[in-house]
Amino acid sequence: MSRKKRILSGMRPTGPLHLGNLLGALANWVKLQDEYECFYFIADWHALTSDYENTALIERYRKEIMIDWLSTGLTPEKSTLFVQSEIKEHAELYLILGMITPVSWLERNPTYKEQIAQISNKDLSNFGFLGYPILQAADIIMYKPYGVPVGVDQAPHVEITREIARRFNYLYGDVFPEPKVILTETPKILGMDRRKMSKSYDNAIFLSDTPEQISTKVSQMITDPQRARRSDPGNPDVCNVFDFHKWYTPAAEAKEIDRDCRSAQIGCVECKKKMALNLSKALEPIREKRAYYEAHPHQVDEIMADGCGRARKTARSTMESVRAAIKI
Repeated sequence: MSRKKRILSGMRPTGPLHLGNLLGALANWVKLQDEYECFYFIADWHALTSDYENTALIERYRKEIMIDWLSTGLTPEKSTLFVQSEIKEHAELYLILGMITPVSWLERNPTYKEQIAQISNKDLSNFGFLGYPILQAADIIMYKPYGVPVGVDQAPHVEITREIARRFNYLYGDVFPEPKVILTETPKILGMDRRKMSKSYDNAIFLSDTPEQISTKVSQMITDPQRARRSDPGNPDVCNVFDFHKWYTPAAEAKEIDRDCRSAQIGCVECKKKMALNLSKALEPIREKRAYYEAHPHQVDEIMADGCGRARKTARSTMESVRAAIKI
């Protein structure tokens, strides 16, 4: 039997996970477990690049994210689940790669330019923010993966990693394979206010929300902006609530809602109630698993420790070859 190809991906612990995280990444990660040897990590050092002034919550969020991962179907039997800062080899490789990466590569990073322009409430003029693609490259190539599953907007990040790996190999010999971009479909998940769902926008529905919280949040969601009265026909094609019906409501029922909305036979209030009920029902298995892991915190700690041990073993092997290559 041939060995599965390895892939790697990670998330920053900046708060509890929401539906955007589930539909945009986690659901796909769970599926990939059956096809690949998966390494998934909590990128807590990356959280410092922008949240360096408030680090008190990072440890709590690390555990919260691990519980979310386990609750949605990631499993230590199929994946190596670990914490970035527990593997000190990442910092060593980050330093070495920083010595060979031209500053111009970092400055042309589209995410760097975009966030410098858009984020005005934080001082991002630190080296860590400029150099985070180098740390990201170290995170990835440390495990010599076949590929990295990303959405199309994240593909440039993997390309920078490929360039850095290529430069290292040119200077010191072939140590790192160049990871491939594994493009995945990542639907754009809008929050209650029709902006991208985000913790920072306070418009997210979290995986840990109770049915009551879900009902309250869904009732606040913006629907068809042109539908002013109950008697007006609606347009599900521009309605954020109906997008969630597509994901969480049985197809036959969603088809009826589409038809009734267009003919004004159903109002937005009733439509939202139906969606909230179906969404809450779909998330019930996640809530049940979450309740189990919250009641067994030591089991979560053991899973994290085991994953870190497995990742550390691989990282140490990689760094032995790196040190031999650079002759230090």
